[in-house]
Amino acid sequence: MTTAGAVTEFTVSSGSTPRAIVAAPDGNLYFAEFGSGKIAQITTAGVVTEVTIPTPNSGPVGLAAGADGNIWFTESNANKIGKISLR
Repeated sequence: MTTAGAVTEFTVSSGSTPRAIVAAPDGNLYFAEFGSGKIAQITTAGVVTEVTIPTPNSGPVGLAAGADGNIWFTESNANKIGKISLR
Protein backbone atom coordinates (compact mmCIF):
# COMPACT_ATOMS: atom_id res chain seq x y z
CA MET A 1 0.00 0.00 0.00
CA THR A 2 1.35 3.39 -0.89
CA THR A 3 1.01 6.50 1.27
CA ALA A 4 -1.72 7.59 -1.17
CA GLY A 5 -3.68 4.42 -0.39
CA ALA A 6 -3.06 2.50 -3.64
CA VAL A 7 -3.10 -1.25 -2.99
CA THR A 8 -1.18 -3.85 -5.02
CA GLU A 9 -1.96 -7.55 -4.61
CA PHE A 10 0.37 -10.45 -5.42
CA THR A 11 -0.66 -14.02 -6.19
CA VAL A 12 1.11 -16.92 -4.53
CA SER A 13 1.83 -19.64 -7.09
CA SER A 14 1.11 -22.55 -4.77
CA GLY A 15 -2.47 -21.43 -4.22
CA SER A 16 -1.99 -21.79 -0.47
CA THR A 17 -3.30 -19.12 1.89
CA PRO A 18 -0.44 -16.84 3.02
CA ARG A 19 -0.08 -16.42 6.79
CA ALA A 20 2.13 -14.55 9.25
CA ILE A 21 4.14 -12.00 7.26
CA VAL A 22 7.38 -10.63 8.73
CA ALA A 23 9.93 -8.02 7.62
CA ALA A 24 13.51 -9.30 7.57
CA PRO A 25 16.89 -7.55 7.88
CA ASP A 26 17.63 -8.32 4.20
CA GLY A 27 14.87 -5.86 3.17
CA ASN A 28 12.42 -8.54 2.04
CA LEU A 29 9.20 -9.84 3.52
CA TYR A 30 8.63 -13.49 4.41
CA PHE A 31 5.37 -15.35 4.95
CA ALA A 32 4.17 -18.87 5.66
CA GLU A 33 2.11 -20.92 3.23
CA PHE A 34 0.37 -23.22 5.70
CA GLY A 35 -1.36 -25.60 3.28
CA SER A 36 1.56 -26.14 0.93
CA GLY A 37 4.30 -26.42 3.57
CA LYS A 38 6.38 -23.53 2.25
CA ILE A 39 7.99 -20.33 3.44
CA ALA A 40 7.99 -17.62 0.81
CA GLN A 41 10.02 -14.47 0.30
CA ILE A 42 8.57 -11.45 -1.50
CA THR A 43 10.79 -8.56 -2.58
CA THR A 44 9.67 -4.94 -2.65
CA ALA A 45 9.37 -5.39 -6.43
CA GLY A 46 6.84 -8.21 -5.89
CA VAL A 47 9.05 -11.15 -6.88
CA VAL A 48 8.01 -14.24 -4.89
CA THR A 49 10.40 -17.12 -4.14
CA GLU A 50 9.11 -20.18 -2.31
CA VAL A 51 11.09 -22.67 -0.22
CA THR A 52 9.54 -26.06 0.57
CA ILE A 53 9.99 -27.18 4.18
CA PRO A 54 11.55 -30.67 4.34
CA THR A 55 8.94 -31.92 6.83
CA PRO A 56 5.87 -33.19 4.94
CA ASN A 57 2.55 -31.56 5.90
CA SER A 58 4.36 -29.29 8.38
CA GLY A 59 1.80 -26.45 8.54
CA PRO A 60 4.20 -23.51 8.89
CA VAL A 61 3.00 -20.43 10.83
CA GLY A 62 4.34 -17.92 13.33
CA LEU A 63 7.34 -16.36 11.58
CA ALA A 64 9.87 -14.16 13.37
CA ALA A 65 13.02 -12.40 12.19
CA GLY A 66 15.74 -13.34 14.66
CA ALA A 67 18.61 -11.18 15.90
CA ASP A 68 20.86 -13.87 14.40
CA GLY A 69 19.75 -12.89 10.87
CA ASN A 70 17.54 -15.95 10.33
CA ILE A 71 13.81 -16.38 9.83
CA TRP A 72 12.35 -18.67 12.49
CA PHE A 73 8.96 -20.37 12.21
CA THR A 74 6.82 -23.03 13.82
CA GLU A 75 5.77 -26.22 12.07
CA SER A 76 2.44 -26.54 13.83
CA ASN A 77 1.46 -29.92 12.36
CA ALA A 78 4.88 -31.44 13.11
CA ASN A 79 5.62 -30.03 16.59
CA LYS A 80 8.88 -28.52 15.33
CA ILE A 81 10.62 -25.16 15.03
CA GLY A 82 12.42 -24.38 11.79
CA LYS A 83 14.69 -21.66 10.48
CA ILE A 84 15.74 -20.25 7.15
CA SER A 85 19.21 -18.78 6.99
CA LEU A 86 19.43 -15.42 5.24
CA ARG A 87 23.23 -15.52 5.11
